[in-house]
Amino acid sequence: MSTGAATAKKQKLSVPFDYNKYIRKNKLPHIWCPGCGHGIVLKSLLRAIDKSGLTKDQICMVSGIGCSSRTPGYVDFNTMHTLHGRALSYATGVKLAKPELKIIVTTGDGDALAIGGNHFIHTCRRNIDMTILVYSNAIYGMTGGQFSPTTPQGSMSTTSRYGNIEPSFDCCELAKAAGATFVARGTAYHTQELERTLIEAVRHKGTAVVEILDSCPIYFGRQNKYKSASQMMEQIEKDGTIPAAQAEKLPPEEVKGKLLRGILHRVERPEYCEQYLKLVEKALGKGNE
Repeated sequence: MSTGAATAKKQKLSVPFDYNKYIRKNKLPHIWCPGCGHGIVLKSLLRAIDKSGLTKDQICMVSGIGCSSRTPGYVDFNTMHTLHGRALSYATGVKLAKPELKIIVTTGDGDALAIGGNHFIHTCRRNIDMTILVYSNAIYGMTGGQFSPTTPQGSMSTTSRYGNIEPSFDCCELAKAAGATFVARGTAYHTQELERTLIEAVRHKGTAVVEILDSCPIYFGRQNKYKSASQMMEQIEKDGTIPAAQAEKLPPEEVKGKLLRGILHRVERPEYCEQYLKLVEKALGKGNE
């Protein structure tokens, strides 16, 4: 390679990513608290969408209610900010009406797994072609700091002043058992790894669920004696997770108690909307006989 070509390639690689082309700048500043990991997740998501080759008009982003569900308001796609726990119902309707769109749902651990839990299960069961991002910060951040389905046992919240006694959901195991054909986990700390996972999730044909371990330094962090937002991120990196590929090579005792990162489950199965359209054609054909 010539010196000129090498320099041109280096310059091309060093061009900073232009987030502005995906952001509704008139909606800024955002409402997320200082130290919240949601902005980090949004950056990884936008980079993944850019690399997926999808145009803005090919995407519809849907959310329910909660901190994570504010995401569609900041991005320049087709967007819907809907009701608490009902994002997947709206997303299903959009996909059936406009099957050519790529549906991305941004939801939280409370929005998806508590009030929206039944919709979550049956969306996975049907294998509707959509990408579901569950921002899991183990707390209800927008509505006052109550414990959520993913709050660890013993953790403090405004509704568990002496420690949460309920066992927490494993979102990924729930998605897999319910029938999702792509299941993965990432974190707001491992940003490049998360970006790669999201590219695969967006490209997948069928229900893709990505749980994203995130941090809420205000409600969860303060109540559980974290000194800073960075300490919460470090906790995710040090003690909370391990790459799935690495876990396969380790003895069970070294993996016990840790959550696996990366793609955890991927299979092929008929997609719901395609099957539904075939059913419609079959019914119309019978009606013309």
